[in-house]
Amino acid sequence: MDNGNNRAPWRGQLTLRGAIIGTIGCVIITASSAYTALRLGALPWPIVFAAVISLFFLRLLGNASLNEANVTHTIMSAGAMVAGGLAFTLPGAWMLGLANQMGWVQMFLVALCGTVLGLVCTALIHRHFIVEDELEFPTGTAAAETLRATEAGGSTGARLFWSMGLAGAYSVLRDALGVVPTMLAQLPIPGVNFGIYNSPMMLSVGFLVGFVPLAFWFGGAVFANFGLIGAGSALGLWSVTSAQGIVSSLGMGLMMGSGIATVVKDILPQVGTFVRQARQDAPGEKNDPQSLVSGSLRTDAGIFGVATAAVAVLACLGLGLSPLTSVVVVALTFVTTIMSAQSCGQTGIDPMEIFGLIVLLAVAALGEHSQVRLFFVAGMVAVACGLAGDVMNDFRAGHLLGTDPRAQWLGQALGGIVGAVVAAAVMCALVAAYGPGAFGPGKAFVAAQASVVATMISGIPSVPAFAIGLAAGIALYCAKLPAMMVGLGVYLPFYMSLTAFLGALAKLAYDAAWRRKNAAATTEADDAERERLSAEHEQNGLVVASGVLGGESIVGVIIAFASVIMGLAA
Repeated sequence: MDNGNNRAPWRGQLTLRGAIIGTIGCVIITASSAYTALRLGALPWPIVFAAVISLFFLRLLGNASLNEANVTHTIMSAGAMVAGGLAFTLPGAWMLGLANQMGWVQMFLVALCGTVLGLVCTALIHRHFIVEDELEFPTGTAAAETLRATEAGGSTGARLFWSMGLAGAYSVLRDALGVVPTMLAQLPIPGVNFGIYNSPMMLSVGFLVGFVPLAFWFGGAVFANFGLIGAGSALGLWSVTSAQGIVSSLGMGLMMGSGIATVVKDILPQVGTFVRQARQDAPGEKNDPQSLVSGSLRTDAGIFGVATAAVAVLACLGLGLSPLTSVVVVALTFVTTIMSAQSCGQTGIDPMEIFGLIVLLAVAALGEHSQVRLFFVAGMVAVACGLAGDVMNDFRAGHLLGTDPRAQWLGQALGGIVGAVVAAAVMCALVAAYGPGAFGPGKAFVAAQASVVATMISGIPSVPAFAIGLAAGIALYCAKLPAMMVGLGVYLPFYMSLTAFLGALAKLAYDAAWRRKNAAATTEADDAERERLSAEHEQNGLVVASGVLGGESIVGVIIAFASVIMGLAA
């Protein structure tokens, strides 16, 4: 993976044409990711989608190596998690009536500060998690395998573009023309948003996440909606309104408990190791293989130190944080980005908004009472953690393909900064087009994570339920069960959980059909051929689901911008 003594390879992988293609793709994917995160309350990784797109367009311009495609998709996907960090936190301010205190400049500064901190942290930890610990990073591994499968030939690109086109056309029929309804099979159950969300995008989320995690997600939804709300109110234990407060508080507690358990159980024991490695790895040699910027670790350390100080100053002057608060936020952001990297490496899940909440609560305990500034803190941390997850997944793909990490990190820096500009612009466009009242549970944009942040700032509906959820989240995590998925099911509206679960069932049916079809054909095949066929089957489903997700979300952003333009014209 490292090319410490030869700087030519990384320059051959980070090319001008790749940077142009990656930047254009970054604009589109960042915009669609902001829409997806707000609309669904979830944001699947766009890395596989970006990988196929990158290789396709590079091949149209001539020969292209997998390493060039890998760096190009690193640029292309970088802004997605920057958008996620903003979408999962800042819309909570709109829900509290603070929209007039947060414009494009503030959102851009939040995104820029988080991007810089995420880049600095991943430069420091990439070798530990990727080379030494060799964490799985399942999304990065899938991206590498998809690039290999696409290079080998076949109709991977065609499947991707067909699925994008069909999903986009369906979205136009539903959202722009009103030909098909948004909700199906709705039932009037008190306190429960029962129905099927008519969204191929949400079905794709369930398909991509898979059955086992979705079973926990859906189990949490059934328990919360039909147990606590339905049965509890029917038995007279509490009113429907009180039950909804209990459910939201319990869901928040479960998600936060999972985040805290990650810190205590997995991160804190490694802090001493990181410090010792930093002392040992500062020889200052030229072209040191661990340097991702200048070729010298000492020079990199100086660059990173200046960048970190600049973020602290920018947070003070641009966002109104006190000097003490800025220093605390920067320090805790480094801790939470490590948490994010490890979570992604082990599970493929990046609960970035929970990490933002942890730092938000710490800052509030220090005496920061301005609600809008607390949202800025949560947003900055969430962006850093989201970008860290994306960077580390990209490093994993690069490790498998032999890509130079310096080229990837520099590409990620380019994409992250472009993503900060675009994500802030799209957020402004969406709130201008639909109004602050369109954001929140049960609204057009569910913005579930941002709603959690808003609730934590304005007051927890049920403190006992939150405490129970906190303890349960820690216990589930220690038992190696997906507490984050259970909490998501408890918190999100039931129709979203049901639709995602149907997507997971579709994945089960897809796998079962493939096994029946190929059972006889592979009986006599050798192990290598069976493995190849299985990988091809998995990649086909992955590519189509990614295309559906991308197609619907891109059209959604186009509709939002069209609404803004028509509003301005009127």
